[in-house]
Amino acid sequence: MTASFLSRRLRQTAARTGLAAALAAGSVLGAATPSVAQGGDTLLFLAEDVPSGLDIDGPSIAIPTTQLGMVQLLEPLIAYEYFDEPNEDGVLMPDFTKPVGRLLESWDYDPETLVWTLHLRKGVTSCAGNEFTADDMMYTYARALNVGSAVPNAWFLLNMSGVKGFTQDVFSPDEAVAKEARVLGDGIRKIDDYTVEVEQVEANPLFLVNIAVTISQGVLDSAVMKEHATDDDPWAYEYANNVNLPSFGPYCLDSWTKNDEIRFKANPNYYRGVAPIETAIIKKVPQGGNRISILRSGQAQLIQGMTPNQYDSLRKMPGIKVSGVTGNEGLFAVMNYDTPPFDNIKLRQAIAYAMPYERIINVGYSGQATQWKAPIPETYPGYNPYEPGYAHDPEKAKELLAEAGYPGGEGLEEFAEQFKLTYVAEKETTLGPVVNQIRSALTEIGIPVTLDPIPQTQYGDRQIVKKDLAFGLNDQEKPIGVDPGYAMQLFFVSAEAGGLNNMMNYKNAELDEQWAVARVEGDMAKREQILNDMQTTLMEDVAWLPLVTFKTQWAHSDKLGGLSWNPSNSLLLYDLHY
Repeated sequence: MTASFLSRRLRQTAARTGLAAALAAGSVLGAATPSVAQGGDTLLFLAEDVPSGLDIDGPSIAIPTTQLGMVQLLEPLIAYEYFDEPNEDGVLMPDFTKPVGRLLESWDYDPETLVWTLHLRKGVTSCAGNEFTADDMMYTYARALNVGSAVPNAWFLLNMSGVKGFTQDVFSPDEAVAKEARVLGDGIRKIDDYTVEVEQVEANPLFLVNIAVTISQGVLDSAVMKEHATDDDPWAYEYANNVNLPSFGPYCLDSWTKNDEIRFKANPNYYRGVAPIETAIIKKVPQGGNRISILRSGQAQLIQGMTPNQYDSLRKMPGIKVSGVTGNEGLFAVMNYDTPPFDNIKLRQAIAYAMPYERIINVGYSGQATQWKAPIPETYPGYNPYEPGYAHDPEKAKELLAEAGYPGGEGLEEFAEQFKLTYVAEKETTLGPVVNQIRSALTEIGIPVTLDPIPQTQYGDRQIVKKDLAFGLNDQEKPIGVDPGYAMQLFFVSAEAGGLNNMMNYKNAELDEQWAVARVEGDMAKREQILNDMQTTLMEDVAWLPLVTFKTQWAHSDKLGGLSWNPSNSLLLYDLHY
């Protein structure tokens, strides 16, 4: 089937369904429509965007559609077994108590020497035909220690895990100190082609949790990366971010047009067997209504990013199934501590009491959400809901606003720029009703909010790289490591104490000290109590303001099965089948 023929078929469908205007001049798929077979060898997956970069340490690492692309190409060191039975929607669920080796055949730990011995799986071959060996591990670790790209993502997890040599010195203003710290020492050692030792400087329970985070600890094909290194870019950051992410995963990159589509071909060398679906195409279709119409036409088999109401309507349509899971997705407000007046905790607390939680749930999520009462996902072990908690209480909010020095909002008019509520423009369908409810509620108590939708790539850059968003609404950040301590160092610990994505520029010396104790505490009961106390502190300070948690969902052809959930919320295309 040719692209031009498929384009005509789509336009005929559009004429019958009222989509003719939307499809005019190729505005949805048009001339760039992928040729999609109706059999089981191809999948067309429509999303709100496609990856804007692929590098593990690149500037778009926090963007969900970037992660969606990365997990198809990378192979984890370890994963988790699925429960025998899927959830009520037929989604396979991981059992986080049962880690299973992937690139690692097995692993050992010596608590006396604090050394992990990693036994690499033999017979693993990359998309380029290169065998996976300890050299790929050593290259990937050395690259992580270099911290030369936009976000030190891979370094961060190894630092969080207490790996020897992965210290804050890599960021030293003293160039000589930083240069020496960025050279891989004896903390990670190649024993032979299939054995690597990793030494910790302190007992730390997060090592095993962290190496399961594919988008941060995926191993690169060092031979291909070195081929694309240059004098100006010795670690091939430009290549990995903008051309290809060479690795050992189930799919290989076939083609990629940013802002349009990305195509994957099944890795013929994949050690677990070739993927059931040979060709997978993720296509950008920004408008949710257009994604629905193309799914209904039968040309696409899978869509994401719809509103709860849209998913409800799709459940009633023949030939279509909606699958989902209550996982780790939530909506929260970001207020930047480095940007007055958000450095005023009374103001932050006033906003917490002014938020219209029930209206957000009912108007924004059609009742399909719950209020979120802690800074980590409610489904994770160690979730500690804040009591008595924040509720919509305008009178309490007004009292706190006055205590903050702004009675009735007087004086806040000079902060008009800071009270622009920023959110991802591509999520207007979902977030538009929410931001309008928030603006109305805050305006009622005297806070002059205006709305500021910006493109997702710009939002991601300002959030994770520049960290200069004054007031934002975020529904895409989540801790992929299933542990409250992982969330603490990722989001809330200060940069000086090892934090990475503290987008609020939140600093609390006591919290940093608590984490310094908890990260090496071997008594799990004591560790849990410290982490509980930290969650309470974060809620009192409104480090960020949790609003609601909601279900992660997809709509798809009822002939498509094998949907599975993982903490990145990125579907693993390898698991899918017809």
